Amino acid sequence: MVGKLLMRGMLTGVVAGLIAFGFARMAGEPQVEQAIAFEEHAHEMAGEAPEPELVSRETQAGLGLLTGVVAYGAAFGGLFALTFAYAWGRAGKLGARPLAAWLALGAFVALVVVPNLKYPANPPSVGDPDTIGYRTGLFFLTIAISVAVMVLSLNVRGLVARRFGAWNGALAGLLAFVVMLAVVLAALPTIDEVPAAFPATLLWKFRIAAIGMQAVIWTTLGALFGAVAERVTRVASYRPQNVHGTASATRAF
Repeated sequence: MVGKLLMRGMLTGVVAGLIAFGFARMAGEPQVEQAIAFEEHAHEMAGEAPEPELVSRETQAGLGLLTGVVAYGAAFGGLFALTFAYAWGRAGKLGARPLAAWLALGAFVALVVVPNLKYPANPPSVGDPDTIGYRTGLFFLTIAISVAVMVLSLNVRGLVARRFGAWNGALAGLLAFVVMLAVVLAALPTIDEVPAAFPATLLWKFRIAAIGMQAVIWTTLGALFGAVAERVTRVASYRPQNVHGTASATRAF
């Protein structure tokens, strides 16, 4: 069953990537174009020569963007399917669709929302090129911490739920998640490299578009993979009994 889920997860991820590409073209690329125009104007005002364009904007906004989001969707679709396969049967009596929806929501919060609270996405012309490695490292460190905190919070939820009920367990897990993250995010270094003259509205729209593209991907994964996984798990769990009481083989599809 795991192999079937993995393949379907990657295919679902490709579909999510294609939808996200359309969203990025409509909502994200106009902001990128404006940010590049701002950067070029700043260089011109400073009397600096424009940087050579190694890859044309047409390629970046077309084939490059398409390749990136589809590869991202396929990779995370596969990881999502493996996570679903591990959680299946271990997450109580949740069906395939609600389990996929909860996993997608958890992934969106841990991988997208939390890191962007501390280190939000920036458009071109924002950020010092000399600190890109440092900023990237902090961003991925925040993702790792976010995932670890979410796992710990789920353990807290389980411990409290066994003694005080599911509702109290859910509240305890949520409180643990918020408190631990607040402490960690406050301890991480703050980076603010936005030029004073950069338009605040443009920065806001770009960051909303960046999170929106991720929301499209994870919503598609949660909804579409849940529908696909429901059929796979139903077929895998169906074992009709023969006259001797032994399980007969179920044909894979």
